[in-house]
Amino acid sequence: MEYNLKVNMNEYLPLRDVVCNTLRDAILKGELEPGERLMEIQLAERLGVSRTPIREAIRKLELEGLVLMIPRKGAEVAKISEKSLRDVLEVRRSLEELAAELACQRMDAEALKDLEDAQKAFIQAVESGETMTMAEADEHFHDVIYMGTGNTRLVQILNNLREQMYRYRLEYIKDAEKRQILLVEHESILRAIRSRHVAEAKEAVRAHIDNQEITVSKNIKERE
Repeated sequence: MEYNLKVNMNEYLPLRDVVCNTLRDAILKGELEPGERLMEIQLAERLGVSRTPIREAIRKLELEGLVLMIPRKGAEVAKISEKSLRDVLEVRRSLEELAAELACQRMDAEALKDLEDAQKAFIQAVESGETMTMAEADEHFHDVIYMGTGNTRLVQILNNLREQMYRYRLEYIKDAEKRQILLVEHESILRAIRSRHVAEAKEAVRAHIDNQEITVSKNIKERE
């Protein structure tokens, strides 16, 4: 099996983290496809490392839900299933509604300006048509809201879900027909938080995530 992967070395990170980041990016970008076997020896040779950091990376990606361990078969890239989508988005929906409520109450003028700038950056990303750029700009928009809550534990929990949420975020953004809807959804969230309307902000966040679930679920069914 030939892997088309390029390791991005970072002198500040342990090798296992560099390998993990490389494999995670390859899964999220679709370079390693759902259901594809992850062969330790071939991956080690391709990335120019020993099997130990490969094994450690696979273990970490399994905890993140991106890799599945199959008995007597080994590791493979986890498929995007409706069950995993629903599990992640049920948690995200509750946490983001809480984040929206706290952001309405606690975001100061500087934080609101950051959120407005994040929305402008997202608009530019959508205009660029680059999927990864859009996904990162979308993630940043939500990160500004999380930080605006002032709740360190909430930010920490949401960060722990980051990789799993990113996979579905990317899947949603891939659907070109939904990008203008995404812009409107972000604008609704921004407007509600700026106006300090808690119920409106929570409803906007809920609609945003509901639409993501509907779209990605439809994409999953079409691939089956």
